[in-house]
Order: sequence, then C-alpha cells, then structure tokens
Amino acid sequence: MQILPWEYLFKAFTQHNVPDLHGPLTWASLFWLIAAVAVYNIRSRHLRRHAVYVQMYEWLMWTAVITASLMLVYWVFSFDMILVLGTLVSGLALTVWIRYRKFPPEFAAYQRQLAKQRYFTRERFAHPETTIRAKTSRRRRRRR
Repeated sequence: MQILPWEYLFKAFTQHNVPDLHGPLTWASLFWLIAAVAVYNIRSRHLRRHAVYVQMYEWLMWTAVITASLMLVYWVFSFDMILVLGTLVSGLALTVWIRYRKFPPEFAAYQRQLAKQRYFTRERFAHPETTIRAKTSRRRRRRR
C-alpha cells in the first residue's frame, strides 16, 4: 500500500491499481448474476400460486441483475473505484431493504388473507349437510 486508502477511490478499477479487489469482485459479480437468475427461476416455479413471494423474488432478481451487470461493465471499461464501491454498496443495501423492510408487511397481510380463507372454507364445510346436494323436487311420471 503506497498511497492513502481514500486515494484509491479515484483510481481506475484495474488489476494494476487494485489487485486485491479486482479478481474477487469480478467473480463475485458473475456468481451473483447467475445465482440470482437461477434462484428466481426455481422459486417462481415452486411458488407460482403465491404472487407476493414471486414478486419478492422478482425484485431481488432484478436488483442483482442490474448491480452485477454494472459491476461487470465497470470491470470491462475500468471505471473509478468510487463508482464500483458505490454501486456495490447501493445494490447490497437495496437487496437487504427489499427482503427485510418492503415485503414482510405484505407477507403478513397475505398470511392473514390465507388464514381467513382457510377459516371460511372450514366453516362452510363443517356440517355434512353442506356437502350433500339437495334433491330437486321433480314429479315422477306415471307409467301407463
């Protein structure tokens, strides 16, 4: 380390300027991009009937795709480290906000909705008479 840490912020994001961060950040971005798409595809198939959960995974996937893609663009075109770190921090902060602040109230509302639905379904079919069709009043014809 030959210069002060804050002076690295205005150096280009290259292997020569930041050798300790260049490779790991690039590989982590590539892994994050692939993992986000894979997790979204798997979880959206499993939870296709639960729209709230699919929406959360979609938000997480697009946040990861945008952040990881920007990191790979910074790697290719050697942007300043301040942009690289700013994008990384904001992408990770947005991911945490989506998972722990935005969607938990929606999950709670959805769970209440499912509980009401289960209660009314159970109440409706609690008595055996509700599942038996009533006979229609038809006049029987006499045979001659």
